[in-house]
Amino acid sequence: MAAAIAEGVRDALPQAEVRLHPVADGGEGLLDVLLPVMGGIRCETEVCGPLPDQRVRASWGFVEQAEVAIVEMAQAAGLGLVPTDRRDPRFTTTFGVGELLRAALDRGARTIVVGIGGSATNDGGAGMARALGARLLDTNGNPIGPGGAALCDLHTVDISAMDSRIKMASIIVACDVENLLTGPEGATAVYAPQKGATPAHVAQLERCLERYREVLLAQCGIDVQEFPGSGAAGGLGAGMIVFAGGRLRSGIDLVLDLTQFDARLKGADMVITGEGSLDAQTKSGKALSGVLRRARVARIPVLAVAGRIEGDPARLKGLDGFADLIALVNDDTSPEEAMKHAAALVRERTSTLVRKYLG
Repeated sequence: MAAAIAEGVRDALPQAEVRLHPVADGGEGLLDVLLPVMGGIRCETEVCGPLPDQRVRASWGFVEQAEVAIVEMAQAAGLGLVPTDRRDPRFTTTFGVGELLRAALDRGARTIVVGIGGSATNDGGAGMARALGARLLDTNGNPIGPGGAALCDLHTVDISAMDSRIKMASIIVACDVENLLTGPEGATAVYAPQKGATPAHVAQLERCLERYREVLLAQCGIDVQEFPGSGAAGGLGAGMIVFAGGRLRSGIDLVLDLTQFDARLKGADMVITGEGSLDAQTKSGKALSGVLRRARVARIPVLAVAGRIEGDPARLKGLDGFADLIALVNDDTSPEEAMKHAAALVRERTSTLVRKYLG
């Protein structure tokens, strides 16, 4: 995306100095962006995938000198790992995320940055907790099953045998949304349909997360509903808070800080950024919203190239502060064509956008 935008700028302004600055929020790409900047190495660990019967090779990063690990939950529990015909968040699990955390601790990590975007799960981080040694039991004292639906059976949480190293480490959770665990804007209502849940499944999963919240409050003394972002990644945000002592941070702000984005803005005449979809969620923590916020503080106009634009473009330009924007998908270009020819279209649309903005 960045390279195609740069080509489009040079088509419109051949003499322009273009600085590329890849960014990511809490989702896929966090590892690719941070690892080169922080000087770490890429590791690989076999863990449980989002399906309980699945094993995957998950990449993560380790910066030995700083004793920092970088973990993407999507590497172990991402939606892209689940075949379309098996997507059902009632049964997918974050167990592999817990296994990655243990691998990082085994390597000597004292700080773990965990990106929690792009999940296939809705289990509240229960699977992650189990991988770290927590016991989630039903009324008969038996372990509940994997997945979000099993949380309706939850009666007792026993953390006595949890890996003590997790609470001794600093766990920074890079989160790109502020949704709460439950409710009309919660993990299930907003995101479970994208992961394969039917309306009936959504109602079931909401009841199960409500039960999960009640048990965590009663036995762990933490009401996860008080934490914005607790509903991220199917409630993994909540699990990270309760079981790992995680501190939720805006994923994009974390990345922009670590990659010294503000310093890179100095002397710039404009910022051009991109997003798959510009919509109501854009200003709720997505990467583009963070770029926009930083650039506005520096009084630098921001142009946006999006795969598609949902909603009123005038509102996005007005209330949300974009100097101008353009979409790949329009009356002449279908979503299928846009995906097939994305790089070429990004270049062409960027050139058009820059010329239009400069008049």
